[in-house]
Amino acid sequence: MRWHDVDVIVVGAGHAGCEAALVCARTGLSVWMYTLNADSIGLMPCNPSIGGLGKGHLVKEIDALGGEMGRAADAACIQYKLLGTSKGPAVQGSRMQCDRLAYSLAMKSAVERESNLLIRQEMVTGLLLDGSRCVGIRERSGYDVRSRALILATGTFLDGVVHVGSVSYGAGRAGEFPARELALQLRDLGFPWGRFKTGTPARLKGSTVDFSVMKEDPGDEVMRPFSLRTARIAGPRRSCFRTNTSRQTHEIVSRNLLRSPLYSGTITGTPARYCPSLEDKIARFPQRETHPVVVEPEGLHTSEVYLKGLGNSLPPEIQFDLIRSVPGLEEAEIVRPAYAIEYDFIRPTCLKVSLETKAYEGLYFAGQINGTSGYEEAAAQGLLAGINAVMSIRGRDPFVLDRSEAYMGVMVDDLVTRGVEEPYRMFTSRAEYRLLLREDNAAERLLAKGRDLGLIPDVLAQETQARLQEVESALQTLDRTRIRHGEEVNELLASRGASEIREAMPAAKFLKRPEISAKDLVNLGILPKDLSPNAVREIEIRVKYDGYIERQKRESERFRKTEEVLIPKDLDYDSVQGLSRELRERLRSISPRSLGQASRVPGITPAAISALMVRLRSK
Repeated sequence: MRWHDVDVIVVGAGHAGCEAALVCARTGLSVWMYTLNADSIGLMPCNPSIGGLGKGHLVKEIDALGGEMGRAADAACIQYKLLGTSKGPAVQGSRMQCDRLAYSLAMKSAVERESNLLIRQEMVTGLLLDGSRCVGIRERSGYDVRSRALILATGTFLDGVVHVGSVSYGAGRAGEFPARELALQLRDLGFPWGRFKTGTPARLKGSTVDFSVMKEDPGDEVMRPFSLRTARIAGPRRSCFRTNTSRQTHEIVSRNLLRSPLYSGTITGTPARYCPSLEDKIARFPQRETHPVVVEPEGLHTSEVYLKGLGNSLPPEIQFDLIRSVPGLEEAEIVRPAYAIEYDFIRPTCLKVSLETKAYEGLYFAGQINGTSGYEEAAAQGLLAGINAVMSIRGRDPFVLDRSEAYMGVMVDDLVTRGVEEPYRMFTSRAEYRLLLREDNAAERLLAKGRDLGLIPDVLAQETQARLQEVESALQTLDRTRIRHGEEVNELLASRGASEIREAMPAAKFLKRPEISAKDLVNLGILPKDLSPNAVREIEIRVKYDGYIERQKRESERFRKTEEVLIPKDLDYDSVQGLSRELRERLRSISPRSLGQASRVPGITPAAISALMVRLRSK
């Protein structure tokens, strides 16, 4: 048995593992990142896209704190769309179709550039423990590596099992070994665990698809970068194409439902309701005549296409039939069949808000191991776990974002306080203060924190501050400038079907009118013509939603007051008068760090919070 010492070990090189390893290395720590295949770093095993509703917010926040996902997505972007444009700015989210290989290469390049970071292509079979502290890992070869912190970002590899029809085999994902020994050790150590199920649709040979009968979706003309470090996106673009399932598709699936491991009883893991397989959609919604299918390009240099909406785990011969029953896919050839995968996850209520385990000091979990689903959710957790590993090693307090500061804070609080019963996905509806947590103000909210952590260079912070000052200056201009009624202004209003103004009014009040945009004020010469498009958008949001934003700010201040009431780690819940035995057990299990977190523990009543407040005052 041999030893090698490093500061941080990261097990897994997916979206969580890469962000965790990069943040530790960039702050000067020595890092070893383990992967079963050094060519699969930052792999996109499912949908070749980054962002979306709620998810785009996470990518922007990751970038504002110095993470890599946004920059890699920008480098690989082949299509951009702003989703939710029919709704308010709080729920709008950016989504990028990416070249799958280019994204992986961008992430691998970022990892390889770090001199403090070593990639290890090896299986990790176990943890090394010293009492209640995790001190390293054991490789399959028997080589032991000690560390001051260990981050497990194992994705779907913990005792993973792939299912295609009646065939099942151990795999972390198609073609890669599962981490069975590590999964068994975590169970033996008493970590509360469960089984989840996810899956991915088939990939087709693009030249066998008839795109002419489908509806083309070229994306938005303006492509907005995710990263503050990307000046612009000017690469080649690719369209997606939309079609639908047919009556024949539904008949094929219905006839063969029991041949799906999801319905034959082979799969016992819980799937996500919000992302159902084709079998689930047809079984649960029999009244629906069609379901949407989106044919998405996998990249610029491959003809493979991804079939969004046709995820299933049926036998291969049935997959051929059902795919060819979809308009435009009558002659399609399958390159990679669809499959389902079951895997272990660890119930995240066993974690602190820093993502460190309560049972073992120095051991952190990030990504799908915590019961989440999605690249963006994983990357955000990896970044936070990495930051907190650094903070712990350097003897500093944990880095914690609360629910009023970031979607990342909402997600972590949901996980460690409420736990999960199905794969967790970020939605804008999960955030109480979503008007304050918009995509466009992620830098305003978090960039200073990223700079304080040493992850954002001063020059970028200064440039961003200058852009924010540009917005503030324009807002002041609107407050002190009055719009005078005149031919140009009233012609503009008449062209929009709006009533004329008959007396002067503040420019800010004029902009509040629904038919007027900030761009109109630029054209009228009231706002500077050299304002950036992002600044123009931010000004419009700030003015039109001023009342709502101020109300949420007041609500968030009240929220913070309960978050600031900390609960001592050694509080004896049996000494709190008025708590039932069940509530005491729940509070002991979660061990909330604040009164605010305690109020969000499932089952906790207002009376219980009052009792806690009385006890904390007396203590």
